[in-house]
Amino acid sequence: MAEDWQNGGFGLYIHWPFCQAKCPYCDFNSHVSREIDQFRWLRAYLGELDRVAAEVPDRVLNTVFFGGGTPSLMHPDVVAAILERVRKLWPTSNDMEVTLEANPGSVEAGRFVGYRDGGVNRISMGIQALNDADLQRLGRIHSVAEARQAFDIARKTFDRVSFDLIYARQNQTLDAWTSELNEALSMAIDHLSLYQLTVEQGTAFGDRYERGKLRGLPEDELAADMYEVTQEICAKAGMLPYEVSNYAAIGSESRHNQIYWRYGDYAGIGPGAHARLTLNGTRHAIEAWRNPTKWLDAIEGGNGEKPREAIALPDQASEFLMMGLRLTEGVDLNRFSALSGSSLNKQRLDNLLNLGFVDLTNHRLMVLPKGRMVLNSVLAELLVD
Repeated sequence: MAEDWQNGGFGLYIHWPFCQAKCPYCDFNSHVSREIDQFRWLRAYLGELDRVAAEVPDRVLNTVFFGGGTPSLMHPDVVAAILERVRKLWPTSNDMEVTLEANPGSVEAGRFVGYRDGGVNRISMGIQALNDADLQRLGRIHSVAEARQAFDIARKTFDRVSFDLIYARQNQTLDAWTSELNEALSMAIDHLSLYQLTVEQGTAFGDRYERGKLRGLPEDELAADMYEVTQEICAKAGMLPYEVSNYAAIGSESRHNQIYWRYGDYAGIGPGAHARLTLNGTRHAIEAWRNPTKWLDAIEGGNGEKPREAIALPDQASEFLMMGLRLTEGVDLNRFSALSGSSLNKQRLDNLLNLGFVDLTNHRLMVLPKGRMVLNSVLAELLVD
C-alpha cells in the first residue's frame, strides 16, 4: 500500500549557511564568516547524507536543492562531491532536478561551469530588484549591471535559470513595478519568483519598523494592485502562476518546491534545515541545530538533529492543506480526508465557494485568484475547529 508521501515525491535540501553580507529583510539562517573550512563542511555533509540514507534507502530521489545563505559561495568541488555521494546513496529519477541558489555578487563564469560539470542543472538567482537605488536599500551587494552579467553567464551555462524579485518595496509605485516586471520578462527567463516585501521580526528591517524608521512601505491597497498587475503581466508573457509567488513557462516549474507544496517527503541537511520523513509508517518533523558551529560540532559527535517529533494525522492534514492550497492546482480532498479522518466543515467551505474565493471540482479544492490575495484568511476559515 502506497504511503501518503509518495503523492508528492522525495527530495533533498542542503543548507549552506554563509553569506558575504546579511540583508536587512532576511530572516533565513544565514551568517557572515571570514574563514570557512569548506572541506571540513564537506565531511560533515557527507556524514549526514550517509546517516539519512541508511534510514530511507532505496527511495527514488527526484530533486536536490542547495539553499542558503549563499550556496554560490561553495567551492564547485564541494558541490560535485556532495552530488557524487548522493547518486551512490539513492536511486535517482532520470531527470533529477538539481538547483543551486546564487547571488550575482558571488558569480564567476568558471564557478558556474564547475557547478554544471558537478551535476547542477538549474540555477535560482537572487536578483531582488532591477534598479540600483533599491538594491542598496535592500542591502544587496551587487549592482543591476552585475546582476545582468551574472544572469547572462547563467543562461549560457544552464538550460534552466530562475530569478527572484521583491516588490511592494519602499516608495515603489505601481508604474515602476510594472516597468520593472516587463524588463524582467524580457530577459528570456522561464521561471520567476516574485515576493511581496514582508517585514519579519528579528531582522534589521523589523527593528527599524518597530522604531518607526522604515518609511515608504505601500498601503495594503497598493500592494494588492501590485499583486494583480503581476498576475496579468506574467500571464500575457506565458508565465503562469502555478503557486502564490511563483510563475513559470509550462514545464519549467520548480520540481523541488512542488515536493514541499504537494506534501511529499524531503530530507534536510545543514544548519537549521527542516525535513519531513516518513519512517515505519509515521511522518516525522525534523530540524537540525541552527547555529553553524553547534551543528558542525554535533555532526562530528554523530548527529546534527534536534529531537524528532512524530506528526499526528490531523496535523499532517492541516500541513497538507496549508501547503497544497498555495498551488494553483489545489488539493485532493480525498487525500485530506484520509489524513484527517474527517471532511472539511461544509458550511465554511460553502461560504468560501459563495464568496468566489475557492472552487471545488471532482473533489479537488482550488483557491481562485480572488482568494489567493487573502490566502491566510481562507486557510483560517478551513482549518478552524
